[in-house]
Amino acid sequence: MSKYQPMIYFKLIRESFLFAIRELVVNKTRTFLSLLGITIGIFAVISVFTIFDSLENQLKTSINSLGSNVLFIQKSPWVMDGEYAWWKYMKRPNPNIKDLKTVQKQSLLSEASALFVSKRKTLKNGSNSMEKIEVQGVSHYYNQVMDVDIEKGRYFTLSESNTGKQVALIGSEIAKNLFPHIDPEGASFKIGGRKTYVVGVLTKKGNDMFGNNPDEQVIIPLNYMKSFVDLRYSGNALMVRAKQNISNEALTSELTGILRTAHRLSPSEEDDFAINETSLVTKSFESFFNVVAGIGWFIGGFSLLVGGFGIANIMFVSVKERTNIIGIQKAIGAKNYFILTQFLFEAIFLSILGGIVGLLIVLLLSIGISASTEFPMTLTQGNIILGLSVSTLIGLVSGLMPALQASRLDPVVAMRSLA
Repeated sequence: MSKYQPMIYFKLIRESFLFAIRELVVNKTRTFLSLLGITIGIFAVISVFTIFDSLENQLKTSINSLGSNVLFIQKSPWVMDGEYAWWKYMKRPNPNIKDLKTVQKQSLLSEASALFVSKRKTLKNGSNSMEKIEVQGVSHYYNQVMDVDIEKGRYFTLSESNTGKQVALIGSEIAKNLFPHIDPEGASFKIGGRKTYVVGVLTKKGNDMFGNNPDEQVIIPLNYMKSFVDLRYSGNALMVRAKQNISNEALTSELTGILRTAHRLSPSEEDDFAINETSLVTKSFESFFNVVAGIGWFIGGFSLLVGGFGIANIMFVSVKERTNIIGIQKAIGAKNYFILTQFLFEAIFLSILGGIVGLLIVLLLSIGISASTEFPMTLTQGNIILGLSVSTLIGLVSGLMPALQASRLDPVVAMRSLA
């Protein structure tokens, strides 16, 4: 390679850059209208991906808060393969304390397990009250299955859980509304008319993607919850956390065997329970996101196609306007690849410029939504790279034909042409 070769390429890039800038300055309206398609296309595609990436991250955070290695044994499955046979699931028994004790005694692959039931009740403290608040009754080792973040106070003692002591953990909003002027720890309030003592306040977390707000929840011992519900007819859930390095599949298999034996099911009978895990929900939402992403590409694709034709139009006009310059370049020794590269670089530069504008609009939109709502929207590095890559590809494809036309011009004919 000649020692002058790098300088030649540098000069080529510099001249292509200057020609592209000239197109922007001299033909502002034409360039703006042509690049508008690229800008709208990139905005449409990347905004869809940005919104749904943010939704997916929020969703996964909400789902993972339930525990990726926690199995939920209930009457019905979360995700249906076919028709929802509600009449069949209604006949199934609710998971109960007997099931919990059986799992705790026989399971070798589980780290901890707990029974959970919830009901909405009215809370009161003097003149302060809150209606339809979710009250969760949990067995003692619930805090070893699920993450229970306590900001102030403590969890239930074993004695309080076993005796059904009238104690509770309350969410931060409950503390704020029922005890606006005093420290709630140790204070009392009423759940459905029953006097209850606060032993702890949960850490503030805010709403999750499913509309659940742990800040407006109350957790009480399961044996105390029996004062409000009949466990035989309530929507119970038996939650089991797998030991470290134990897969959900292995634990599911073990629990299926334990419960089938405990329920005395014959080999020909189907399970009278469902074992759910968070990955089932994640997979179902991934399918939804893939469909929406396809719609985003479909909508944005039309704008990108129009933008591509716009870039091609600019480049064909540019070739015609600079025909004599191309002839002079060839006459003094410029190779075909030099002319080809020059015009391709110009097309790619213009296309990337349109893409950058589209990305900037998405960035401003993300900042605005994040600042004005509780939904954190982020333009990720991956989506930026995707936007620039698509812009580059559109510029390359759109500029190829004009660049080939320019590189194949006869130098003598081109020099006779008027600019």
